[in-house]
Amino acid sequence: MKIKKECIAMLLAGGQGSRLGVLTKEVAKPAVPFGGKYRIIDFPLSNCVNSGIDTVGVLTQYMPLDLNAYIGNGQPWDLDRNYGGVSILPPYVHGKTGDWYKGTANAIYQNIHYIDNYDPDYVVVLSGDHIYKMDYNKMLQYHKQTDAACTIAVLNVTLEEASRFGIMNTDENNRIYEFEEKPKQPKSTKASMGIYIFTWSKLRQYLIADEADPQSENDFGKNIIPEMLGNGEVLMAYEFDDYWKDVGTVQSLWEANMELIGVDSPINLNDPSWRIYSRSPNVQPHYVAPGASLSETIVTEGAIIAGKVEHSVLFSGCKIGKGAIVRDSVIMTNAVIGEGAVVEYSIVGQGVVIGANATVGAPKEICKPGSIALIGENLTVGEGATVEPGIMVSENIPAGR
Repeated sequence: MKIKKECIAMLLAGGQGSRLGVLTKEVAKPAVPFGGKYRIIDFPLSNCVNSGIDTVGVLTQYMPLDLNAYIGNGQPWDLDRNYGGVSILPPYVHGKTGDWYKGTANAIYQNIHYIDNYDPDYVVVLSGDHIYKMDYNKMLQYHKQTDAACTIAVLNVTLEEASRFGIMNTDENNRIYEFEEKPKQPKSTKASMGIYIFTWSKLRQYLIADEADPQSENDFGKNIIPEMLGNGEVLMAYEFDDYWKDVGTVQSLWEANMELIGVDSPINLNDPSWRIYSRSPNVQPHYVAPGASLSETIVTEGAIIAGKVEHSVLFSGCKIGKGAIVRDSVIMTNAVIGEGAVVEYSIVGQGVVIGANATVGAPKEICKPGSIALIGENLTVGEGATVEPGIMVSENIPAGR
């Protein structure tokens, strides 16, 4: 027997994340490791569970295998349910052929039957590539109180930043009367966070009409939202005033990891009332050898430190050799930093081996902003080799180069 769900979530997780370069060569952007023990997708999944949403469709496309395996049956997020829970939704197959998701709206359109199976009153549409903690239930109550067809979460940014976002122009009641995509002269600072709540009966109609339009780009921001506005639907802006980070670039990913460090971090991952769940590896405790030193560093289980580490994030199973120095860097799962190596202002991918006495990056203070050295996963930087600041490494580097 079917059980009606008041609200379900659709999580868009098919993006390539090309601006993250070698980090997304083999995995989808939402599967990129973050913060020592998490993946980016842990945040929206945990937000759903903490908000009381127990039915989540995860729409995958680009390099989905690692992401699919990571999500599994949803047990770490309490989404292993007999009815509902988490479902992996690849592009739909029609007969003998299949269609890639052509845009965000088309991705939801291809899964209309999945949504209809739960007969929801409301659908939350989320991106799988942001770092934040948010109670979607509070946003849903606001959506219901305002009798909106669509509610869009917005974050107030500076006027200088506004031209980089989709901007919602609203009246005194926060009703949206205009949407501008990256305006050169913004009228508002209310930036869309890519988090929507729709009344499903309304959205369903617009998705079907949008799919029938051969000129449409099948995108929420470019097509669905403007069409709803043009037809006089009630669209409301829901203001969010807590931490939110788009980690779509190497610089922003590095910044978000660094912002976790310290007792005054803007996002508290130790709050028992709003846990961020993850499929963490079951490994031994971390170990700090005699003579090693650690300061302002997040250290995850299984890390072995014999060198000096400052203001960095160490994932599980990574090894920092004797005499090695790691500063202002993110060292991902099972990476090895050899004896005497120096790694600064860098992101080192999973399974990387940095040879003894190699140098990666340079002190943050002398680097240009954004010139982070980035080493793709499972690569080797040979003994005594040098990786200059701002270099993105996608193949092995021989010793001494």
